Formats: sequence, structure tokens, C-alpha cells
Amino acid sequence: MKNVSELHEVLYVSTLAPGAPLQVVAQITAKARQANEAADITGLLIFDGMRFCQQIEGPRREVLALIQRILQDKRHIHVEIRRHGPLEARRFKRSALGYAEVEDADVLAHMEHSDPTQALDQFIALLPNLDMSA
Repeated sequence: MKNVSELHEVLYVSTLAPGAPLQVVAQITAKARQANEAADITGLLIFDGMRFCQQIEGPRREVLALIQRILQDKRHIHVEIRRHGPLEARRFKRSALGYAEVEDADVLAHMEHSDPTQALDQFIALLPNLDMSA
């Protein structure tokens, strides 16, 4: 386990690229779980059928490298980073990448246009209502 002072967090919202099949979400999730585990990264991916919201956390260097790869990924567009900074303690201690779906598209749309503090608060408020077994 990495030193707590090294923990870093990124929260972003993006949109599935036009023409990208929905099956790509399962592919992204499976590959990310393997890579995240190897890099000591944990987090959660939320999908509403059109938009993604992902929180990633872990060692600063690995998180920054991952967000650079995410920004270059053509399977989604309009990546809006809502939070980027140090983290005192992990929110997801056991999951290389949790996954959940939300049916209300307005939830992630609203988060996309919120300031960073509001976006993080909205993300945290979503957590108790998510079924992460999806």
C-alpha cells in the first residue's frame, strides 16, 4: 500500500463517442480493472447510457499517467475534469474499478457543468444509491 501522502484523485465526466457501440463499456471496464490493479489504482466508473463519470485514486504518478491515457482515448469525447488533487484516504479500498449505471441522464449531465466542489459533492451523494453489482 502506498503512503497516504502520495494519494491523488481525479474525477471526470465524458461522453461516449458517436458511433461507439455500448459493448465498448464492458471492454473498457475489463481492461481497466486489470491495469488499475497492477498500478494500485482504485475507483468507480458510472455510466448513464451516454455519459461516463469516473473517479480514480491512487499513487499520484500512476493516476496522472492514467488520466493522460484517458484524455487520448477516442472511445469518449468532451472529457471534463471536475476534480484533480491530493486525497487523504481512498474512497474505494477494494475495487480496482467499480462499475455502476444510472438511469437518470440528468445526474451526470448536471455534474458535467458543475464547479469542481459541487461535482465532487454530487458524486459522493450518488454513492449510497448505486447498485455496483452491474
